[in-house]
Amino acid sequence: MYWQKKWSREDKDQALKDDILAIRQDHKDYGYRRIHLELKNRGWVANKKKVQRLVQVMGLQVPSYGRKYKKYSAYKGVVGKIKKYRIHRRFNASVPYRRTFHSDRGWG
Repeated sequence: MYWQKKWSREDKDQALKDDILAIRQDHKDYGYRRIHLELKNRGWVANKKKVQRLVQVMGLQVPSYGRKYKKYSAYKGVVGKIKKYRIHRRFNASVPYRRTFHSDRGWG
């Protein structure tokens, strides 16, 4: 069968895989971009997409950590001066109109 030849073929990228593994053992936090540059420094001529594919096939991908985004809030804290709360929930007055205040329901 035609597919049997594929299984018996020798891996032509084995030397490259060994070098990628050696780089990865020296530098645990290197991704495929840095590995590609390191291979280039060592004299290899390999496409970065090929290096990325080999790193994925070998299971050497660095776990990526997503950014933690904060929900937008326009709140700037307390702005301006806050008047002193003089009534302190004491609504009963000894003299009429002594404790007059304004609320969302009107004057009280």
